[in-house]
Amino acid sequence: MIPDGTYDAFVVDAEPGVADDGTAPIHLELTILAGEHKGNMITVTAVGLAGTEIDLMGMPATLTVVAGQPSVCIDD
Repeated sequence: MIPDGTYDAFVVDAEPGVADDGTAPIHLELTILAGEHKGNMITVTAVGLAGTEIDLMGMPATLTVVAGQPSVCIDD
């Protein structure tokens, strides 16, 4: 994983997942767009994102890492 911070990213791939608790996670492959970690690929699992995996591919995103825990927001 990358250090704590906020990173501009791009969704390269998205795949639906299955969870035991009934949520519908989506596994995202993100590439970092700028800074020291530019070009790094990061894999995260997210829940509660609007859209399907097809909708999410190619979208810009913001990856935030706090205390080693990533969160992702899809930018419109």
